Amino acid sequence: MSDEHFETLSLEQESADDHEMALRHAPLIRFDAREPFLPSVVGYTVFRNEEIESPSFPRTLTLPEGAVCGIEYAVWWDWDIQHLYELEHIWVYLDDAEQVIAADASWHGGYHQMVDASGNVPLQDGRVILYSEPGKHAFAPVADWLAEREPITRGGCGIHAGKGGVLVTDLFEGYIDDRNPINNQVVWTYLERRTFEPAFTFSRIFDLSQVPHVPWNNLFEWIPGRVTWWAQFLNEQTPASQRRVIRIAHRGASAYAQENSLTAIRKAAEMGSDMVEVDVRITVDHVPVIIHDENLQRVFGVSGSVSDFTLDELIAMTPDGLEPIMSLEALIDACRSLHIGLYLDIKQVSPQSLPRMVTTLREKGMLNAAIFGSFRPDILAEIKALEPKAQTSILFSSTHVEPVALAQSVGCDYVHPCWERFDQPHELLTEEWLGAVRGAGLGIICWHEERPAVIYELQQRGVNGICSDEPELLLPRDS
Repeated sequence: MSDEHFETLSLEQESADDHEMALRHAPLIRFDAREPFLPSVVGYTVFRNEEIESPSFPRTLTLPEGAVCGIEYAVWWDWDIQHLYELEHIWVYLDDAEQVIAADASWHGGYHQMVDASGNVPLQDGRVILYSEPGKHAFAPVADWLAEREPITRGGCGIHAGKGGVLVTDLFEGYIDDRNPINNQVVWTYLERRTFEPAFTFSRIFDLSQVPHVPWNNLFEWIPGRVTWWAQFLNEQTPASQRRVIRIAHRGASAYAQENSLTAIRKAAEMGSDMVEVDVRITVDHVPVIIHDENLQRVFGVSGSVSDFTLDELIAMTPDGLEPIMSLEALIDACRSLHIGLYLDIKQVSPQSLPRMVTTLREKGMLNAAIFGSFRPDILAEIKALEPKAQTSILFSSTHVEPVALAQSVGCDYVHPCWERFDQPHELLTEEWLGAVRGAGLGIICWHEERPAVIYELQQRGVNGICSDEPELLLPRDS
């Protein structure tokens, strides 16, 4: 894309010879016939030492036998189908006659040697030629690698498009500071409109030498501003009424199944929910479990409190016809398999349970798919202390709360007014109220709502998320 910000990229070269060599050996890339995003710039590094640390990828670069130099190509896209920006890598190794003798390329956080079925580097006219995963852009030497990921790739290019929001990798930690609920929402909106069905025919050959090649440091210095430019551009171009709202099934699809049950979770996923809101309490042996009330009477019809029993005892107490209480770990496994996020309303914790919650989500790869919510600021402060990247949301029922001050006091990402008791609760979200919250970079998640007219008004205001017992009401009206 050519725009006013792109022109700020410094094209100054440290070595004309290295620049020319990088262009001569720039790889060719086979893209899917329907690929919407192509590379826009490359940051290159030429190295001749036998071993150096890559300046842009977590690996040590070692020249293979027979190589006298290597070229690292850090390939920049403004977009991955799931998030703002993409940086993939190709390494080309040359002998003293400047012939390619080996190549590596990045693959979902790691890297592989690029060799075809015959064990050779894939070349066309002496240049490396690779396949790029549709939408995601990981590199492969043969199409079979990508065929094995086809179901995952199709999901990423479809129902999961844009969910990653603004990406901040370890490389850019402390440099990119644009990841917040407001920017994540406009990125999601932008990318969801660009979903596509990959053809898995890689007929589009892209010559990487046709985009600007600059020394890596030039690209690194430019990237944070590029991300900021895109976030500002999308905020200006995306009206509040058109922003993608997170569809949150309240206690699962609780209008149609036992609340906080596995059936309710599955039903929510079937109805197009993005997340399930569930309630977390602690057993006597400090196991986090999914239940709203401390008392077991309303849902299970039995006497006693959750915190008086072990998980096994609670399961054994389940009356016929009802589903047993779930552990948080079982819920996480279910949500992971259903590709649905978690909004955890934490009612109760213990010193042992809170670290366990965070660790379990991290180990199961679901930390980025979770938001921790609570009426208790102290709990949310502890979560941020345990994991600064965790997303948190402060719940409150009073209309007299100053939401920005409350959220900022414990480093929250979202505010969650619980105003379902009012006849016209959306009218409480005045322009002044919304402006103050958004101006602080905070997202807004709303109470559970089952009145279609109110849901419509909330969507028009561009809140970030809405909960509902009937999650199908949160779908766009024309769907």
